[in-house]
Amino acid sequence: MSDAGTGRRRYLAALCGAVATVAGCGAAETAPRYESGEADGNASANGSRSAEQLETAEALAVTEADEDADHREGLAVVDHEYVVYDDYRGPTVEGVVENDGDEPLRRVEARVRVYDDAGHQLGRYVDRTGDLEPGDTWRFEVLVLESPGDVASYDVAVVGL
Repeated sequence: MSDAGTGRRRYLAALCGAVATVAGCGAAETAPRYESGEADGNASANGSRSAEQLETAEALAVTEADEDADHREGLAVVDHEYVVYDDYRGPTVEGVVENDGDEPLRRVEARVRVYDDAGHQLGRYVDRTGDLEPGDTWRFEVLVLESPGDVASYDVAVVGL
């Protein structure tokens, strides 16, 4: 093997390694950051929905996330809780999101996943708003279609674009 061939291979290996390192270091984290919560709910509310209330909840619940939305620095869930109502809402996850970043966001989503006692995911639900300016907060309410007795825990994340 010639010295020129070996040198060229070393140069290409070093160049490829440098490009991979820079690409890895410069890549922004885009995966949502979920926070856990317990689904203890309101002891006084049973969350049972009539057929009409369930139909209303199904029409209002959002289950499809915007795949273009992702983690944004400065966007955070500052408070969240599981609440059960004795009306069409039934079980919900409610909370507050703050845009502590420097840029306005044109869309923000609160994403909730609910789990049973065994840790199996039962469903995914979303609430969204538009135009969250720096320093602004947004109070979200995510409708959950599962029966309150089936939900043991949840997690919540916020994403934006």
